[in-house]
Amino acid sequence: MVVATLLNHDFLTISNLSNVLTRAAFIGIIAVGATFVIISGGIDLSVGSMAALIAGSMILVMNALGPSLGSVAIIAIGMLCALAIGAAAGLLHGTVITRGRIEPFIVTLGTLGIFRSVLTYLSQGGSISLNNDLSDAYSPVFYGQLLGIPIPILVFAAVALLGGLILNRTRYGRYVQATGSNEQVARYAAVNVAQVKVVTYVIQGLCVALATLLYVPRLGSASPSTGLLWELEAIAAVIIGGTALKGGAGRIWGTVVGAILLVTIENVLNLTSIISVYLNAAVQGVVIIIVAFMQRGKRT
Repeated sequence: MVVATLLNHDFLTISNLSNVLTRAAFIGIIAVGATFVIISGGIDLSVGSMAALIAGSMILVMNALGPSLGSVAIIAIGMLCALAIGAAAGLLHGTVITRGRIEPFIVTLGTLGIFRSVLTYLSQGGSISLNNDLSDAYSPVFYGQLLGIPIPILVFAAVALLGGLILNRTRYGRYVQATGSNEQVARYAAVNVAQVKVVTYVIQGLCVALATLLYVPRLGSASPSTGLLWELEAIAAVIIGGTALKGGAGRIWGTVVGAILLVTIENVLNLTSIISVYLNAAVQGVVIIIVAFMQRGKRT
């Protein structure tokens, strides 16, 4: 932040900081779910494609309901639809991984292609746009404020707080860490490892859905490019936040800092034009590799 301010004094303006935190909210909410998955020893590469499918599906449902229902009711149904699809996708991942005994990397790599292909089919290769009247009614979910704070930032804070409480103050949170630390020992301690893993993926799916239903009113549409590389950013935020790649240990507050740091780097690059904006993903990739290199000492 100090470097950013020295390079461009506009960085510390209220509007820019609000923009940074709002942008970080989407990736941060997804990254909170990813923290549970990675701590348990898993990985989810499909979150970006899942977000695209959820966005397209909820828009189709909302448009199909037509004017027979009020806008508020239609938006509420669309949100419930998003959460249901996210939970179902997470349940699918967890069940296939635990029951089928398939590596999470393979399962989520497969669904990455499946989810985005289904969305491409539904949109016929184009975009799915929300009805104009519904779009106007839905826009306060993204653009609205409460006590002067944008709603996405408040939701991000609530999700992070709840995630931290679950991970650090509940039996389930201890089971997640035990499973990632040593799965066999966790089984000997009478932990239902399969159930713990399934629930982590359901949490991930719900977090993706929550981030998506906040994101939809921003553009009012969904296309095959929606959510592209979100999985990279979410995993990067978790790793930068100090969660061990091998699982077993991690912190939600670290993930929050990681998400904000990633978006801050992107914001600085955009404000200063040090390098092309098209290389932002490359910078994030370099950051992931550097942090993974620094974590070598934790692999004991």
